Amino acid sequence: MAKIDVTKEEINYLKLWLGIAVVTDLSLFSWLVSSVGGAGVFLTVIALAATTGITGFAFLVHRQIEKRIKDLEDL
Repeated sequence: MAKIDVTKEEINYLKLWLGIAVVTDLSLFSWLVSSVGGAGVFLTVIALAATTGITGFAFLVHRQIEKRIKDLEDL
């Protein structure tokens, strides 16, 4: 398989994980906003930490996609 095809497949795979992270992040954040008064402090802190972690993961995946796209320009 040509290097350009491998890079395109890597980008597609990363886009899948980015989509999963974004949907999960939005869902968790929506739950956090809607149940901040009813949920316990521990659960709220855990949800906030998870939202922060997932947002960071999505940012890192986005950076990897950008890097791979710039690599395609060199091919």
